[in-house]
Amino acid sequence: MNTAERNRPVRQPQPMLSDRGFYLGPLFEQAAARHGAVPVTLDRPLDISPGLGLDLSYPVLAGLVEELSGRLWEAGVRPSEQVAVHKTDNADIALLACAVSRIGAVPVLLSPGLDGPVVGQLLARLHDPWLITDRAKLTGPLADAGGAAPVRRTLTVDDGPGAVPLDKYAGAAPHAAVRLHPREPALITHSSGTTGVPKLAVHCAATMWNRLVPQKAMGWPTRGENAALHMSFAHSRFYHLLGVLLHFGSPLLLLTDPEPAAAGPLLARHRPGIVETHPNTFVLWEELADAPGAPLSRVRSYGSTFDAIHPRTVQRLLGASRRRSPWLMQLYGQSETGPVAFQWYTRRGAARADGRRVGIPIPGFTRIRIAGDDGRRAEPGTPGRIEARTRGRILTYLGARDTYDRQLDGEWWQMGDMGYRSRWGALYLIDREIDRIDSVHSNLEIEDTLMSRLDELREVVIVRGADHEPVPVVCVRGEQPLDPGRWREATADLPPMAEPRQWRFDELPMTATWKVKRVEITRMLTESATPAGAVATAVRPGSGG
Repeated sequence: MNTAERNRPVRQPQPMLSDRGFYLGPLFEQAAARHGAVPVTLDRPLDISPGLGLDLSYPVLAGLVEELSGRLWEAGVRPSEQVAVHKTDNADIALLACAVSRIGAVPVLLSPGLDGPVVGQLLARLHDPWLITDRAKLTGPLADAGGAAPVRRTLTVDDGPGAVPLDKYAGAAPHAAVRLHPREPALITHSSGTTGVPKLAVHCAATMWNRLVPQKAMGWPTRGENAALHMSFAHSRFYHLLGVLLHFGSPLLLLTDPEPAAAGPLLARHRPGIVETHPNTFVLWEELADAPGAPLSRVRSYGSTFDAIHPRTVQRLLGASRRRSPWLMQLYGQSETGPVAFQWYTRRGAARADGRRVGIPIPGFTRIRIAGDDGRRAEPGTPGRIEARTRGRILTYLGARDTYDRQLDGEWWQMGDMGYRSRWGALYLIDREIDRIDSVHSNLEIEDTLMSRLDELREVVIVRGADHEPVPVVCVRGEQPLDPGRWREATADLPPMAEPRQWRFDELPMTATWKVKRVEITRMLTESATPAGAVATAVRPGSGG
């Protein structure tokens, strides 16, 4: 190369749509610069910095993220290294994820609800990871992990035994932010684990950006409203919603305790206009519809994802709001894809809502098709396998590439659900493929019917029994006995089912997002392993149920 060529200015490539990315590291810093001291309220102090109390703000959290990233750099964490975060549930899981991301490392978020042996298996899939945890995990679940998953170094947010406290590096100089290429791994979360050991989903900034953009558009009508969230801090959905809310400058209320006695007074005090949580938490919050202080009276928009939501719950939530035209937005998707379909309910529409209708594809971002047994596109109204095509799909499953490839049908992703599309393009969900029972058209449809007919039910799950018969597992509010007469009346026109099993709600096997593990319940029924404290009722279904 001659001198002229060497001194010629290098033309920088113009940013392409695919080069854009959603990065967690600068989230709070950018929000603070844009909106100033917007309040963020917690229901319990941060484990990483309890002295900050409960009433924080965008700038306070931005400063804490910067400080934590400096501590991590001083400890030796470097760009592209994997940093697993597995600690007691609290909002500082999100702050640690942002701090790890800020210096270019890859946060691996492991739900606080995972069993120790499962955590051990997931850590073993990582490459020489760091681990951030706490005393409760080190002396509890992680003590049962079996030592099969060595980590490079363990850091704790407190004084966990055998680990280095992050406080050791307090006062470390902040390190400059590091931004990885948009197609490099930027975040690792895990699937729900409803059918076994969760899979580790690898996200990159580019695919995360393609999920964020349509969600920003959906959030425009409620920009700046107070927002209350009770969600898994280990789930990718939390970070996209956080990105939307911080972009529009919403004051935040972050809840870790969903019990109405704890959440109700906080909601009544903060009067949120936006509320999002897990569908099963919404069922619990039906109790808040007429609670003292009217905690849901100012809600303009509810957000529901992770799982199907019962029409009865939708009606009660919307009825609790005194806003002129509240709505509930439902998103259908997976950790692997992000939202691929959406719909909204209004008060008028909720009364005649079909709980199986999960909406339409997101224009410009997702496509949906129904594949028949022959792999070809099914005609409208014909049930088949739900497949989606989306720009937001993950890069791979870490340590399970073969499993990832098996879910691909060309460019189409197999969602693992059965459903059909109407002639107008709306998607209807029937059941998970693995949960299908031959004698029942749709377990989910029967569950919606029973929840609507029996107000006392907190949950009902139809699962496959030992002889492949449908078995209803029910949970009653207040753990009261199920009324045999009301059950017979409610099931008289439904398909024949086995005797209902009444269990305590807290004995149901669940994921971090409160999804019921149906496969696990089937296993427990097959092995006659009724949980301690559970009650098998003597109730018999009616002649038709």
